[in-house]
Amino acid sequence: MFSHHELIHIIAINGYWVVALAIGLECLGLPLPGESILIAAAIYAGSSHALDIWLLIGTAAFGAILGNTIGFWIGREGGYRLLLRYGGRFGMTDGRIKLGQYLFLKHGGKIVFFGRFVAVLRVFVAIFAGANRMSWRSFLFFNVAGAIVWATLYGAGAYYLGGKLHFFTRYIAIGSALAAVILVAAAVIFLRRQEDRLQGEAERALPGPLKTP
Repeated sequence: MFSHHELIHIIAINGYWVVALAIGLECLGLPLPGESILIAAAIYAGSSHALDIWLLIGTAAFGAILGNTIGFWIGREGGYRLLLRYGGRFGMTDGRIKLGQYLFLKHGGKIVFFGRFVAVLRVFVAIFAGANRMSWRSFLFFNVAGAIVWATLYGAGAYYLGGKLHFFTRYIAIGSALAAVILVAAAVIFLRRQEDRLQGEAERALPGPLKTP
């Protein structure tokens, strides 16, 4: 992984576009440090004034929105087909696929918005939303809202706090990764215990066979 000084060097040479590109590609599942690049760029903007912080925040939000949008349609057009065709080999029965759709129908907005702030989840949340047939309009709203709030909090925080925020970045990353593990584990345990009841609710909310793409 890149060091803070290496990230600053990359940003100083390439400017805004590398921030948008890294964040956008991270949203597509590539192992790039999008959040770290945003923080490093904001600290660089605050110390050198070579970058405008609000343009930087806008660029980061744009990269996140675009990356998640592409990820959503990859999941919707490709991921859903793969679930229907091969899901049974991995225990993804029609009932479980419908359960995933039901959960995104009820809680998709919260998952998309808050997933932006949790390491690992923000990498896959858009693809999952698409594969689970989340409403496009709902996804778009919460995707845009989450990206703007995330970019503003991290960008402005790093710009005004500078090195102080950078000092805590590693602990924020560790805490975010642990939170992701705990959330996923808790969700798996809950779904296993409540699977029959939730599948019944899913069938009532989404009656009939699964929709074909």
